[in-house]
Amino acid sequence: MEQISITILTIVATVLAYSLSRYLFLRYQHPLFNMVLLGTLLVIAVLLSLRLPYEAYAPGKEIMTFLLGPATVALAIPLYKNRGLIKQYGLLICGSVALGSTISMLMAMLFCKLGRLDPAVIISIAPKSVTAPIAVEIAQISGGDPSLAAAFVVATGTFGSALGPTLLSWVRISHPNARGLALGTVAHAQGVAMALMEGEDRGAMASLAMAIAAIFTSLVAPFLVAYFI
Repeated sequence: MEQISITILTIVATVLAYSLSRYLFLRYQHPLFNMVLLGTLLVIAVLLSLRLPYEAYAPGKEIMTFLLGPATVALAIPLYKNRGLIKQYGLLICGSVALGSTISMLMAMLFCKLGRLDPAVIISIAPKSVTAPIAVEIAQISGGDPSLAAAFVVATGTFGSALGPTLLSWVRISHPNARGLALGTVAHAQGVAMALMEGEDRGAMASLAMAIAAIFTSLVAPFLVAYFI
C-alpha cells in the first residue's frame, strides 16, 4: 500500500511540475522555463525534499513512459493533415534533414576529436540527435557506450528544445515549416513537443524530421564514426 501511495505521489508531482513549467513557459516565453528542463529540476527537488530514491520514482515513471506509445502514434494525425505539403516538398524535406543530421554528427565528433576525448565518447555522441532507443543501438553497433549515448540524447533534446526556438528567432527563421524541421532534426521528440506548442503544422514537420533523421542517422553514423576513429 505504501508503494502504491508513493507511485501516485510521484505521478502527481510529475504532472504538476510539467503543468507549472508549461504555464510559466507560455506566459514568459523564456528558455529556462522549458517544460523538460524546469520540470525535471522540480521533480528532482521534490524527490530530494522527501528523501525518496530514484527506485521509488521508477514505478510511476514506467506508467508514464507507457503512455509515450499512444502519444507517438498520435503524431500521425498532424502528418496526415499536412500530407499535401509533404508530397509537394518531399525531396527538399529529406535533403534538408539529411544535411542537418550530417552537420550535427560531424560537428559533435569534430569537437570531441579536437578535445582529444576517448574514442568511446566520439562514437557515443554521434547519434545524439535521434531518439534514445535508436541512438543506443547505433552506439552498440559502432562500439560506443549505450549509457553514454542515452545521456547525450537526453542532454541534446533538453537543451535543443529549450534554446532551439529562441535561437531560431534570433536568426530570424520564422517560417513554420523551417522551424518545425529544425527542431525535429536537432532535438528529436522533445523538439517535436516544442514545435507542437508553436502550431500543428510545425509539429507535423518536426515529427517527420525526427523520423527521417532517425533513418538517415542509422544508415550514415557507422560510416562517419569509422572515418573519425
